[in-house]
Amino acid sequence: MTAYGRGLSRAMGASPHPGWRRALSDTRGRLKPEYDAVVVGAGHNGLVAAAYLQRFGVNTAVFERRHVIGGAAVTEEIIPGFKFSRASYLLSLLRPQIYSELELKKHGLRLHLRNPYSFTPMLEEGAGGKVPRSLLLGTDMAENQKQIAQFSRKDAQAFPKYEAFMDRLALAIDPLLDSAPVDLEAFQRGSLLQRLKSLSTLKPLWQAGCILGAQLPQYYQVLTAPAAKVLDQWFESEPLKATLATDAVIGAMTNPYIPGSGYVLLHHVMGNLEGIRGAWGYVQGGMGALSDAIASSATAHGVSIFTEKTVAKVQVSSGGRVQGVVLQDGSEVRSKVVLSNASPQITFLKLTPQEWLPKEFVARIAQLDTQSPVTKINVAVNRLPDFLAAPNTPRGQPLPHHQCSIHLNCEDTLLVHRAFEDALDGLPSERPLIELCIPSSLDPTLAPPGCHVISLFTQYTPYTLAGGKAWDEQQRNAYADRVFDCIEAYAPGFKGSVVGRDILTPPDLERVFGLPGGNIFHCAMSLDQLYFARPVPLHSGYRSPLRGLYLCGSGAHPGGGVMGAAGRNAAHVVFRDLRSM
Repeated sequence: MTAYGRGLSRAMGASPHPGWRRALSDTRGRLKPEYDAVVVGAGHNGLVAAAYLQRFGVNTAVFERRHVIGGAAVTEEIIPGFKFSRASYLLSLLRPQIYSELELKKHGLRLHLRNPYSFTPMLEEGAGGKVPRSLLLGTDMAENQKQIAQFSRKDAQAFPKYEAFMDRLALAIDPLLDSAPVDLEAFQRGSLLQRLKSLSTLKPLWQAGCILGAQLPQYYQVLTAPAAKVLDQWFESEPLKATLATDAVIGAMTNPYIPGSGYVLLHHVMGNLEGIRGAWGYVQGGMGALSDAIASSATAHGVSIFTEKTVAKVQVSSGGRVQGVVLQDGSEVRSKVVLSNASPQITFLKLTPQEWLPKEFVARIAQLDTQSPVTKINVAVNRLPDFLAAPNTPRGQPLPHHQCSIHLNCEDTLLVHRAFEDALDGLPSERPLIELCIPSSLDPTLAPPGCHVISLFTQYTPYTLAGGKAWDEQQRNAYADRVFDCIEAYAPGFKGSVVGRDILTPPDLERVFGLPGGNIFHCAMSLDQLYFARPVPLHSGYRSPLRGLYLCGSGAHPGGGVMGAAGRNAAHVVFRDLRSM
């Protein structure tokens, strides 16, 4: 039996989470001249791919450009004593197979599940001294209905049916996440044997159709219609619709009135943490602790991980097959295959010699939609925000709503639409959509006693400002001040509690984390860039036109979010290819 057959029959002043050093302590030795597989980038998908390949008996090395592993799933101590999940900040979509197969709990992963999970305070003028209303949602359906009934009794009755409807769609899509898309190239150009083999990839589609049954037309509308249209068919109250609509636009340069935005509503129910469908949680120690656990699992089986080792070029043999990589320091590392966790743009437009790629393929990659509306602001505070709609206790201890995703400027879907329109004109939103999270409300290890870390995921901010202007320090601070003014309106005293802040506009997210255009998904999660067409048609199965080069990051199926599916799926495809070599 072959070795393969023995498998499965620095931001300025920022310090990384200390766990990454432990994870790499046995792997920072001498760089070998040759491995079976090289993974470009130690983001969570790259680490997942490496962990699986090594388990399959494929000797694997991972090369990371930054001083810290994890890609966007990192913990960094930007302000002394305050540990931030600097980019991604919540966990839900991680595939349960990865959690169990890589034994992440054994390797230190600890989660804080959130219940309740969503809090939308209102700004209500003329309330006559009354506490403004708010919408608090959690896992208790009866309590959810009571909350929704403040705004509409009809909506309170409809909400359980809506949740069941979306749950069924999520259940149908679930099998599609864990396998490569249908291999259209094999259907069109492959041998008879390849065509027959590719028929097996139809099974998840068939399963999805069986689950949806006669309701398929209604579900098709969810995938293709504007989120606002979908929500209007179910509900009448704006606070509920706007709260749910945030799931449809999060991280996307879209608004609830644009067709196709309904698909991302599924992220509300697609996740599964510790057997609880739709659960969202914080990672103990920040998101970097998840990357540490994956790395620990990988290195325990022999993966070599190297930080501050930038891959400069993919090497190609004269016969047109990948034969390794060249590092920025000039070192050459040979390998049978290369998996890139970098974006499709970096992989195919910068790292790969262009003469080995079809011109049409290169043109399609260059045309990918990478627009991002996101500015991430990480904030250190010396006390919890005190919301008018849910006042703090005298001692300032965390209350249930503090653990939630707190939605601000979210009273009405039209507010979301107007914020989007500002960005189309090259202007940061006048009233930005703000998702405020306080992970230290459940994980006190992230901040000094009595203090907290706050994640502000805000939109809409254009990559390039009106008139072609680039973001500078003045523009960054002006926008952050605007966001803080908005929070102050909901929670007076917030600005006075701020100890420090870290502002990451779309160009900053691109520069620090290698996210093209600042896009957290590597490229838009629009219907024209999903499944068969991710990243481009005929190349959605992780293989590239260059033999031996594979894509394993968020730019591959099934897309972005801290899911790990792209890394796991790609590893299985690579392993099958290696066995057939």
